[in-house]
Amino acid sequence: MAQKSAKDMDPSDAEHREVGEGLLEEEMAPSSSMAHLYRGEIHRMKFWRERLDRTTNWAVIVMSGVLTWGFSGPNRPHYIILLGIAALTAFLFMEAQRYRGYDLWRGRVRTLQKNVFAYGLDPSAGLEDPDWRKTLSQDYRTPVIKITREEAIAHRLRRIYLLLFTIMLGAWTIHIAAFTTISWPTSASIGSIPGLLVTGIIVALYLVAVLIAVRPRTWRAEDELHSRDVGKHR
Repeated sequence: MAQKSAKDMDPSDAEHREVGEGLLEEEMAPSSSMAHLYRGEIHRMKFWRERLDRTTNWAVIVMSGVLTWGFSGPNRPHYIILLGIAALTAFLFMEAQRYRGYDLWRGRVRTLQKNVFAYGLDPSAGLEDPDWRKTLSQDYRTPVIKITREEAIAHRLRRIYLLLFTIMLGAWTIHIAAFTTISWPTSASIGSIPGLLVTGIIVALYLVAVLIAVRPRTWRAEDELHSRDVGKHR
């Protein structure tokens, strides 16, 4: 049925018409309001993506500085590398929190892309989510974080931090094994803390990081890129 124009609409119908209703009907192109909304969400997503990249850059810089200083002489203490691992852990938690915010803005962008622009390009494929307007409206009314902190940590571990931790652990192992005349586990001791205990704690924490990164779970991050989709639409 053809949509009524504003001048043909009955006054009583206009009185009960909700604000925003018909903003983007199936037979209409994206309105100016929708275009500005999409542009704004893209800007927010880009801003939070840059915040993530800055945190990662600082983590790599700190790691590089620690390794450079730690291997610059034979008398450098091995625990400086452990301090570098502690700094990486702090960056990981900071970046995970920023990732949760980034996922919020990316989720809105993906909702518009899947249900407005993808539908406009190929209506035969149908809507990704028939209730997308209601969902997006509720998200604008009450913005909430969509993923847990543990999932955000897992994403960042998979992307970059597990590799950084592996490099630091390898560097620490080389330092206590090859850059000292004292044999292990004594070479791994820190003050009165036995080297065996220090080694056990470091290995246990690394295994916890691996477990968080690889354990099976239901991913709730909005359209995170996965390797199984490589070349799918090429």
